[in-house]
Parts: sequence; structure tokens; C-alpha cells
Amino acid sequence: MRSALYVPGDRPDMLAKALGRGADAVIVDLEDGVAPAAKEYARTTAARWLGELPPSGSRPGTETWVRINPGGPGLLDARAVALPAVAGIVVAKAEHADDLAAVAGELASAPWIALCPLLESAAALLAAPLMARAPRVTRMQLGEADFCADTGIVPGPDERELLWPRTQLTLVSAAARLAPPLGPVSTDFRDLGALRRSTTALKRLGFGGRTCIHPAQLAVVNEVFTPSTSELDRARALVERFERAGSGVAQDESGRMIDEAVVRGARRVLAAAREAGAH
Repeated sequence: MRSALYVPGDRPDMLAKALGRGADAVIVDLEDGVAPAAKEYARTTAARWLGELPPSGSRPGTETWVRINPGGPGLLDARAVALPAVAGIVVAKAEHADDLAAVAGELASAPWIALCPLLESAAALLAAPLMARAPRVTRMQLGEADFCADTGIVPGPDERELLWPRTQLTLVSAAARLAPPLGPVSTDFRDLGALRRSTTALKRLGFGGRTCIHPAQLAVVNEVFTPSTSELDRARALVERFERAGSGVAQDESGRMIDEAVVRGARRVLAAAREAGAH
């Protein structure tokens, strides 16, 4: 999943166009993107739209996920969207493994639905190793706006203040053998140059994709998280040299050592390209 586009659940006009925007996933938002007075309407509107889609896994292209509210309202959300078209649920403001177990309990009739906790506080990030091993969790996200509000962190232009929480999330995900985490949204959808720079930095930190709030962001995010031709050529060459050597160690065209660790990285690049091609 290179890109995931948030779409408000109370906007049927936007939902109708969402699957054609070019995102790898659409996240139907029942939480922050919906005004408190419209929560019930969003839940029923989203469930109606999702109920008309083919089952998850039976159609190529864009996956459909749902971001639910925290606490009791979120359990109602989960129950309403436990539908064949839903590939996964983003659990907003999750802070404990028990939060995820409660949501999983509402999905007994939908064993195919995965969970993605959205970590939005210091407590959540520190509990991430336990949440990563909770039922159905396949990947994690960091909600940086709420996280910064909770911790008092004020990111500068290069966002170095967020290096530790971002790195912590990639380490926790890797340790639990989850998919690489999704990067946070950028609220400035007009500055695509800044979006490219910050997205490239997230990729270098081990993130596998990024969430978006506007369709204009999707092309940049998809491009950054799709291996380039030169990256693919180098990855193929490394794998071929290593396999030809047959001894566990080889050399690249510059005489540098190629071992299993180097080849694992090359294979990851090739796998990312295959995933991108599937979309």
C-alpha cells in the first residue's frame, strides 16, 4: 500500500469518485473528518456505499478501509462496516492492546478484516510493541498532529523532532513482522515539492506508504514509493550475481561485497515493484 486516501464518510459525492482517484487504498473516515453531529449519518452512508461494492480480494486495484471512532462509538462503527468489501479498519486513538481486542470482537463474522491502530499519543507509541501483536493487526500508523499536541513537540521545517517516534514505529513494525507503517498525512496539499521531500524522508526511514487527504497528493506519494528503473536494474543485478555465485557471498560491479543482508534489501525492492504493478 503506497498511498491511502482519506474520504469523509458523510460525503456520498466524494465516496462515489473515491475508487477512481488512483490511491492504492481508500480509507472511509468516520472519525476526525466528520462533524460530531454527522457521525450517525456517516456510519449509515458509509455502510450503504461499502455494501454495494464487490468483496475485498475479488476485485483488482483500490482496497477499501474504514477509520472508526475510539471507544464505544467505534465498536458501533466496526459492527456496521463488517462487510465483504472492507479489507481493514483503522482504529483511531488506540492506546492499548485491549482497544484492538474489543474491535476484533465485533468482527467475529468478518475474519478477513485486518486492523491498523492509529497511534496518536505518547502512551500509544510506548504501548506499540504490545499493540503490534494484538489480534488482526497487520500494520500501524502514527497520527502526528494529535501526537504533537499530546507531547508538546513542535516540528521544524526538516521535521527532525519527529525522527525518534517515526523510527520507533518502523522498528516496532519490523520486530512484529508487520507490513511497513504508513506515513502521516500532510495537510498542505498545495505544496507538492514539500510533500515529495518529506515523503522521500519517510521512505528512507522504512515507511511503506503514506496517507493523503487530497487526490492531488496521490501521484507524488505513489511515485516516491514505486522503485525507479535504476533501482530495479540494480536490485535485479544484485540478486542475479548473488545467485550465480552460489557461495553466500559475491561482488557487485564495483567490487563491493554482496551478502544475504544486501540481497534481502534488493528483493524487497523487487517485491515493492510487483506490488506497485498490481495496482
